[in-house]
Order: sequence, then C-alpha cells, then structure tokens
Amino acid sequence: MASFPPRVNEKLIARSRTVGELLAPTSPFDKKCGRENWTVAFAPDGSYFAWSQGHRIVKLVPWSQCLNNFLLHGTKNVANSISTRLPRQNSDSGQKNKPCEHIIDCGDIVWSLAFGSSVPEKQSRCVNIEWHRFKFGQDQLLLATGLNNGRIKIWDVYTGKLLLNLMDHTEVVRDLTFAPDGSLILVSASRDKTLRVWDLKDDGNMMKVLRGHQNWVYGCAFSPDSSILCSVGASKAVFLWDMDKYSMIRKLEGHHNDVVACEFSPDGALLATASYDTRVYVWDPYIGVILMDFGHLFPPPTPIFAGGANDRWVRSVSFSHDGLHIASLADDKMVRFWRIDEEYPVQVAPLNNGLCCTFSTDGSVLAAGTQDGSVYFWATPRQVSSLQHLCRMAIRRVMPTSQVKNLPIPSKCLFGQKDKVSLDEEARC
Repeated sequence: MASFPPRVNEKLIARSRTVGELLAPTSPFDKKCGRENWTVAFAPDGSYFAWSQGHRIVKLVPWSQCLNNFLLHGTKNVANSISTRLPRQNSDSGQKNKPCEHIIDCGDIVWSLAFGSSVPEKQSRCVNIEWHRFKFGQDQLLLATGLNNGRIKIWDVYTGKLLLNLMDHTEVVRDLTFAPDGSLILVSASRDKTLRVWDLKDDGNMMKVLRGHQNWVYGCAFSPDSSILCSVGASKAVFLWDMDKYSMIRKLEGHHNDVVACEFSPDGALLATASYDTRVYVWDPYIGVILMDFGHLFPPPTPIFAGGANDRWVRSVSFSHDGLHIASLADDKMVRFWRIDEEYPVQVAPLNNGLCCTFSTDGSVLAAGTQDGSVYFWATPRQVSSLQHLCRMAIRRVMPTSQVKNLPIPSKCLFGQKDKVSLDEEARC
C-alpha cells in the first residue's frame, strides 16, 4: 500500500464511498490477454455509459438505469446482473432516442472510446461538398471505438449500428477525443506515433495528420473551447497543438517517464497529466508552468528511478465537473481524489489492477476500469468550493492567461495556492 508524506495525518484522509460495480461476464478466454478494460466513457448529455469488457466487446447502458441500481445515498449496491434489468428498445414504439442497452462486437480488441454529439450550426470544415452520405442531426449521438488493428469504428448509440469504418492508422488506436463544440471533429492518438484529425460531418474524412511524437502516443484531450489539443506519449512527451492552424504550440517539459493520460479542467485554465514517473502534474498550459505536483510515492523517486519500473505508475487522471477535484489511478492499488489546492489526497479507495478512470458528466461519480473487464464506481468528494475557486473558474472560462496577467489580481490567487502567495500578493487579494 502506498505511503504518505510524514507531515500528513492519514486519519484525515477519508475512504471514498463505493456506490456500485458492473462486472464483465465470464468467458473461456478470461485467462488470456485481451480482457482488459482500457477505457470507459460517459455520453456528453449523461444518457449513456460505455465500457470495454475485453475480447472485442463494448457495452452501452443507460446511465439512469445504473443510478437507479447504485444507491448513491445509501449503502453499497453491487449490480451484478444489471443487464437483465435494463429495458430493451421497442422498434415499433417510435421512441428512437429512448436509451436502451446495446452490446457491440467491434471485431478486435478495444483500446479507446469516445462519445460525440452534433450541433447543426457547426458545419463541416471541408469546402465544396455538395453531398454527404450522413447528415447528423442535433439528436445524433455517436460512439467512436479505437481498435487494436488501427481501425476506428463509429456507431449510432441509439441503434447500435455501424456507420463508419476509418482505416488510416497502422497501429493501435490508443485514445480518442471529440471536440466539445459539437462539430464532430474527432482526434485519434496511435502507437504509429501520429495523431489524426477526422471530420465526421464530412463522412469521416481524415483532415490532418499531426506529427511530432517520436514514440507511441498514449492520449489526447481537447480544451473546453476546442481551440487547443493536448497529446501525451512515450519519452516524457506532452505537446500542445493549435487546432485552428493544426500546428504545435509548445512542448511541456517536466516528467521523467512516459506520459499516459491528460485532461483539461472544465474552465480550460489548467491541464492535468499523469505519468509512469509516479506523478500527476497540474499545468498552466498557456505559459507552460507546473502549478501542482501530486506524488504517488514518498519520498519522491530520483529521476532515474522515476524513469523505470517503480511499482507506482500512474495510469489515468480525470478532472471533476466542478474543477475542484482530480482523480488519479495508480499501480499501487489505490484511487486517489485530490483537491487542486492541497498537496495530499482528500479521499482514497482500494482498486486492484486499475487501468482507466473518468468522472460522470455531472461529476457525482467516478468510474474506473480494470484488467478483468469490470467497472467500479465511487461517489465524488462533496466539498464546498471556496469563493476564490469559484471566481477563478468564472474568470478563466472567458479569459486566457495572457489577459488574466494584466488584471490587478495575483495569478497564484486565481489558482488557489494561498500558501505559495507572498504577503504582498495576499494583501492585494
């Protein structure tokens, strides 16, 4: 079990409350490679939850049904047979968009999932197009699956039907992310050392290849306004891309091992990255500065030890809906919940063989996938945000760092690191 810094009173670190689990069915291939649940995802509107059960299978379940089975305000509830209680879609009912369960066979091992929804006023970036095979409406909800063979398959969530089969990658598609603006721009990260940009409103046309990584690309994430893309990969790589010009903005340097996950805060002001070096860094991506350092091994490992096998690899990181908490998942069999203004976890939970984690759309629940194809859920810490945090969120949603720096407000105050603010700056707060 992981240790904490000597100055930390472990009695103050609460145990997160388990609210439920979804167990993958047993199969004759359970002891073989391929059952891993590398990815879980929530639909943007909160209607669906999807996870890879391993062995080519993705399961889509209505999230409301999960919540009904998970006693969020009571004791632990284990949903072993949730699929038997979910409603089936009635094709004659006329309720096309009524959430119902789907089991999808993707034809190969699934490494990545992403939901995408369309906004009609966001037109395709491709010009001189007079005809499209697909016309995605406002009520369209898509699921993208990245596969072991380099293909990306796009599915209609409401019907479970395959719509598109994208085939330009030559290696594993390790991560997928849709632009949050409803344009149905999809970015894929692959072990073939590239990121590829796809326009699903143009029938899945591959618009651009982003090159710069010298090794595997593990993950990618859009900023909330869709203007910036972060990509992370092997050899300590953290890159930021301008998604209007499709050009690299800068490299962020500080990690000592492969960087495997990244996510922007809901206001776009912060970027969290998780690495095999036992660290989660929180950056100001606009100036490339590390603001917080969340350690998963104490004392902190030397760069040589951090750069190798250290039994504390951080596998995943996720920002909560309120921007106040970050969840991390590491190989030390623990899930941690951090406040962005504290240097130690506020809650922890045990988890064996965890691989991925993400918060629900409303931020109330954290879902984590494991090597056996199952998913486990915990309630998010319920803590009141400070006025300072709320003000920072409000300002940073509309102003980048360059404009904030011109305000008569200490930048550290905007981030919330009160203990690192000088006395003069604190007086100005």
